[in-house]
Amino acid sequence: QVQLAESGGGLVQAGGSLRLSCTASRSSSSFNAMGWHRQAPGKPRELVAAIGSGGRTNYADSVKGRFTISRDNQKNTVYLQMNSLKPEDTAVYYCFADSYVLDYWGQGTQVTVSS
Repeated sequence: QVQLAESGGGLVQAGGSLRLSCTASRSSSSFNAMGWHRQAPGKPRELVAAIGSGGRTNYADSVKGRFTISRDNQKNTVYLQMNSLKPEDTAVYYCFADSYVLDYWGQGTQVTVSS
């Protein structure tokens, strides 16, 4: 069983920045991909950003140019740097790790952007 521990959420004004962190309980180099989804009230969960084992990244169109995902396998951690935040970025953000066989999920961290 893999645990993913998230941190870094909170309340920020529009235009501000936050950095989310997600640390895995085992070596992150064993995962195919890690990343973040988010879910706003009344909306389906959507992929925000992902990073593969080789460093290839993928972003939702709505966050391109504002969010940056990175991965530190020595710390078993994936980061999501979020800049120029907008009220529509308000959601619960969930970390995930794809182990080739199973997907693991964090408990979620709330991000609230005030206008």
